[in-house]
Amino acid sequence: MNKRSDLQNLLHDAGILVAITLIAGILLGLVYSVTKEPIRYQEELALQNACKEVFAGATSFEDYDYDLEKANSVIAAGGYGKVTLSDTIRCALDGNGNPIGYVLTVTSSEGYGGDIKFTMGIKNDGTLNGISILDISETAGLGMRADEVLKPQFFNKNVEKFEYTKSGAVMDNQIDAISGATITTNAVTNAVNGGLYFFSQELKEVE
Repeated sequence: MNKRSDLQNLLHDAGILVAITLIAGILLGLVYSVTKEPIRYQEELALQNACKEVFAGATSFEDYDYDLEKANSVIAAGGYGKVTLSDTIRCALDGNGNPIGYVLTVTSSEGYGGDIKFTMGIKNDGTLNGISILDISETAGLGMRADEVLKPQFFNKNVEKFEYTKSGAVMDNQIDAISGATITTNAVTNAVNGGLYFFSQELKEVE
């Protein structure tokens, strides 16, 4: 009788655990479905604002049809294997609907604290309007200063490739490294260079 009672108790407890698991799964599914759209909306809003920041002269933006897998193959072939385009390429348009450049969303996997994601606006002539950081998780007081230290240095520059220096930038293609955050500086600089390389190989030809 004791064995049967123990078995019944075991089955009873197992049934409760299964029921709890099922209910928890259903609740998690409901929470996900409820929050999915607001999260997606906020992400899209942040991206739209970033596009406007790097292309203030644009009246509107439209998706540019280009396969991201192919794009990343081009970038890797240029020596930027840890840089990827992570979102749809957007074409910046003026008030008459004419294309005036492109916005690329670039991700570097070389950050000290993880991926660094930002947009970069490039005019038709190859001028880099600037960058707008979307996601970064670097060390506070060091790599997290990328927004205030690195970002302004990429404003309105027409160069083929950037390099960073620890001794003070003296040329347009030089970027002052963040003190104590060389890894972050390198990650952002390489990602910008990867985006510029892709533009020069695939987008500049369609002017």
